[in-house]
Amino acid sequence: MTDTEKEERAALLKRYKETGDKAVRNSVIMAYMDIVKFAAISTRNMYLKFTDTEDVVNEATVALMNAVDSFDINKDVKFETYASIKIRGAIIDYIRRQDFIPRSVRRFAKEYDAAYSELFSELDREPTNEEMASKMKLTLSRFENFTYQMATSQTLSFEELLADKGFDLAEGTDENGVWSAESSVHKEEKLNYLAEAIKALKERERLVITLYYYEKLRFSDIGKVLDISESRVCQLHAQAVGKLKKYMSDYIRI
Repeated sequence: MTDTEKEERAALLKRYKETGDKAVRNSVIMAYMDIVKFAAISTRNMYLKFTDTEDVVNEATVALMNAVDSFDINKDVKFETYASIKIRGAIIDYIRRQDFIPRSVRRFAKEYDAAYSELFSELDREPTNEEMASKMKLTLSRFENFTYQMATSQTLSFEELLADKGFDLAEGTDENGVWSAESSVHKEEKLNYLAEAIKALKERERLVITLYYYEKLRFSDIGKVLDISESRVCQLHAQAVGKLKKYMSDYIRI
């Protein structure tokens, strides 16, 4: 988008805020739909297994409409920044409302975390799949199957980790997404701690996190890159997310 086009749509937004003309408002929505599309694309790995992109776009569009109405043009904040925060938050809230994880998988995930913590303390190292299966009184094949299901239903875990109570990267902003000086320092501290957590992962776990959450690759595509099966990618993902959650939980308690 050219600077001229950006200026034109900013002027359109200003005109709506000054006049309240619904026709102008509709034009504003259409002018900023690129923010909706980008948000839907950048979060697609979080929802593709249980909902359609069209449904997510609909939710995001409603959030854009609300952002247009609530935005204060007198504050020194770009509308694009404000709307992006509102839209992404709406998408994550929508995904959380779906409650798509089976009870058996939820139960396994809880028992997995407990078993992992106990074995890690006992062994002073990461437990193997065989040790985890034995601890949880499961056959290795059943353990690996549950791990696969847990990983494929855990697409929100990393996002939830960031937005979890006590570790919200948007915490400390006002309604327009503006950071105070103190909050900016706190945010930087959180990001540095998260970077250390990712750095502490094993190489393949770190690669899976990077390729999945930052490069937006599917598990199947990551498997091709690393020359391993999709189920193995899922297991690495589950292990990595579990470690990150434990690492960040320690930070939250500090």
